[in-house]
Amino acid sequence: MFESLSEKLESAFKSLKGEGRINELNVANTIKDIRRALVDADVNYKIAKEFTDRVKDKATGEKVINAISPGQLMVKIVKDELTELMGGEAEPFNTSGTPAVILIAGLQGSGKTTFSGKLANYLKTQKNKKPLLVAADIYRPAAIDQLKVLGEQVKVDVYSDPENKNAVDIAQKAIAFAKENGKNVVIIDTAGRLAVDEAMMTEVANIKQAVNPNEILFVVDSMTGQDAVNTAAAFNERLDFSGVVLTKLDGDTRGGAALSIKYTVNKPIKFISNGEKMDALDIFYPERLAQRILGMGDITSLVERAQAQFDEEEAKKLEKKIRKNQFDFEDFMQQIQQIKKMGNMKDLLGMIPGVGKQIKDLDIRDDAFKGIEAMIQSMTPQERSNPDLIDQSRKQRIAKGSGKKMEEVNAFLKQFDQMKQMMKMMNKMPMGMGKSLFGR
Repeated sequence: MFESLSEKLESAFKSLKGEGRINELNVANTIKDIRRALVDADVNYKIAKEFTDRVKDKATGEKVINAISPGQLMVKIVKDELTELMGGEAEPFNTSGTPAVILIAGLQGSGKTTFSGKLANYLKTQKNKKPLLVAADIYRPAAIDQLKVLGEQVKVDVYSDPENKNAVDIAQKAIAFAKENGKNVVIIDTAGRLAVDEAMMTEVANIKQAVNPNEILFVVDSMTGQDAVNTAAAFNERLDFSGVVLTKLDGDTRGGAALSIKYTVNKPIKFISNGEKMDALDIFYPERLAQRILGMGDITSLVERAQAQFDEEEAKKLEKKIRKNQFDFEDFMQQIQQIKKMGNMKDLLGMIPGVGKQIKDLDIRDDAFKGIEAMIQSMTPQERSNPDLIDQSRKQRIAKGSGKKMEEVNAFLKQFDQMKQMMKMMNKMPMGMGKSLFGR
């Protein structure tokens, strides 16, 4: 996410290293490099210039105190300005009313239908809502089928009426259905086009007028850069939407849409979407994204993802097992499954301060645990619960069953034993320092 922009901003700050004070002379080249980095990231030149002018005004003449270097001070100023450019603070999401109505709009191919499924899953699992997905795309049968597949994945009902060619009527009947069936959020997935056209705009505007939605979310493919911003402006003129959703951020290395869209349409980004998994959806926090762009990591989001996956009661049970040195392969497999649910592995590691730039050139695949899982799955239930049973002949069987070499099995068993010893040592630490490595 934003690798190219991050690299260029880091390079821009290097010119201030070793300086004792920020002044007009040494800040000029840095500002020029920052502006170039933003334009290369597909940020409109006017926005980039206004941004760097504000940074220059704040930075020039600032004294460096408390052992903060000019480079660190400039990073702080740029972080604050990036945060402000992207909206300042996370905006609330309105699901009041029974049912709350969420209208989803955007061009075809922007990830609109996938986002609808992700939003339903988020509201169901994180907010304890009872959502209903509505297939209001009357032109593309595949969109109805896709929404039904997504609904099955997240176990959310989908309202559709393939024979009805009136999108407004479908939306109104879906709301009536929701009221009759105890659904408290209705998510309406509208039709998209390959480009903005009058027929699409009129239809979605008519749906808006008919259902009076709590939220109108414009879904935009962040990989289209400045074109995404222009499309958002066109939609906003007709719909006056309440928020933006940026999709495909996992594939975007530039980030111009994320940096420009709030400035251009004066509407907040409310969600960001990464990947195809139904739980790969995050509330948009401008400051957290600014920190990640500048290589500061995002520990807060990492912790929140972990908390969403790790059950407190299970964590307590696990801690007791660790204290008794009873942590086994069943426990380890459970932790792997929970970690995998947290999202893309490279994205997770990028949230750790200082790690992002270290791994930017590494190919960290989502199946990184595949070999370990194969070895554990090749063990008998007795071997998983009692690792000490695994002798040479059992190792040979595990190696054959998992398609691994004996050296790999031996290395894994050794690493597992070392991890158990480390857990045991940590749980002997005073004042609660040795809480379980997982979940607490």
